[in-house]
Amino acid sequence: MPCSASAKTDGKGVIDMHPVSPIDAHSLLLFLLQVGVVLLMALLLGRLAARLRMPAVVGELTAGVLLGPSVFHQLAPGASGWLLPAEPEQVHLLDAVGQIGVLLLVGITGAHLDLKLVRRQGATAATVSAFGLVIPLAMGVGIGYLLPASLTGGAQPEVFALFLGVAMCVSAIPVIAKTLIDMRLIHRDMAQLTLTAGMIDDAFGWLLLSVVSAMATTGVRAGAVALSVVALAGVLLVALVLGRLVVGRLFRAVGDPGGTVAVVTVIVLLSAAGTQALGLEAVFGAFVAGVVISEFGRPDPARLAPLRTVVLTFLAPVFFATAGLRMDLTALARPDVLGFALLILATAFAGKFLGAYFGARARRLTRWEGLALGAGMNARGVIQVIVAMVGLRLGVLNAEMYTVLVLVSVVTSLSSPPILRVSMNRIEETEEERNRMVIEVGSEAPAKAYVRPGVPDSSRSSAGG
Repeated sequence: MPCSASAKTDGKGVIDMHPVSPIDAHSLLLFLLQVGVVLLMALLLGRLAARLRMPAVVGELTAGVLLGPSVFHQLAPGASGWLLPAEPEQVHLLDAVGQIGVLLLVGITGAHLDLKLVRRQGATAATVSAFGLVIPLAMGVGIGYLLPASLTGGAQPEVFALFLGVAMCVSAIPVIAKTLIDMRLIHRDMAQLTLTAGMIDDAFGWLLLSVVSAMATTGVRAGAVALSVVALAGVLLVALVLGRLVVGRLFRAVGDPGGTVAVVTVIVLLSAAGTQALGLEAVFGAFVAGVVISEFGRPDPARLAPLRTVVLTFLAPVFFATAGLRMDLTALARPDVLGFALLILATAFAGKFLGAYFGARARRLTRWEGLALGAGMNARGVIQVIVAMVGLRLGVLNAEMYTVLVLVSVVTSLSSPPILRVSMNRIEETEEERNRMVIEVGSEAPAKAYVRPGVPDSSRSSAGG
């Protein structure tokens, strides 16, 4: 394996280069065992969750919970300490695999932002999205100021409150799309409106997350926040210009699936590195890269199949299992933590439902249509897990608060389908919707035509989480 080198001066001003030793045998053994065991558990439980008609991410998170401090450490502390030692260097090896996975997964998710669909839905989608963002954001910020400092991870109150607001206002396009496909509702007008409003929510969610991340690292200063906003605008401008001038040409230049996968991977990782270097969040760069690839590159979906396979069956499950490893459900045995968890969960539900309902009513939609929009957009799934991981890494959240936010993502994802079913049953299906089902979808593969090109069929993958 190639080695980097360390340098030191020999006293005469001559720099003596010494190669850095490679990873030692024991650390390599642990790393291989960790990846193998974590991936095996994630795949088995992910498939079990899918059989039970739950998002695969629920099973993948559960794999981490079982291997983490909640179960495995309680039953066999010696074996747990050997396989998963609390040594930073060892933990970071497993984290690195998961981080590559989540950046590529977010890049794929960014391809869901169909700008043509956003423009077609027009004012209604914008109104629902605006209410669905502002109301849960405001409620999350308010709750954030009420929570005790023991749950903030040492962050400034303003940063913690704004971070919690962002966590409350995000949606998860993959789990929304999977839910609508599985329930054979994707041809309905409300389903299309839900997806469009969710796309807008996701885009603004990543913007807000980057601003909060910058505040967490540079402090709450007007100049620093303004600089972060300018940096965000600069990133979007550069992405627009380079997307038009470069990305399309790159994909036309490569003529094989291997080259296409390499180009997509390079664009996503370098974009993530760029936003990270600017003090923004790496996942924001990955998301923007996915949008640029979808809008300007338009690669053949068949050429991206190898990348989707690796990300969705290996890298992403490892990430979600490592996210579960950090959950300590024993913390919920404390009455104060359990009480705050229930309060945050109630806030998450109320914020999205109220936002979608008022947005729908502002556009003269019925109350059942507002409830359907709220049920669909309430699913946090993958996105909130990523947000929680970011908060833990930045020190905005402590272990208890992190556990609470991941639980919110699981509970909201599981609760959306039954509420959606009840509300959609009370919305009369139009002739146009029935024709759309027959003409565009067909009887053999309902809703497949609505899966965005280049995006994996979430009914067969963990991206549906």
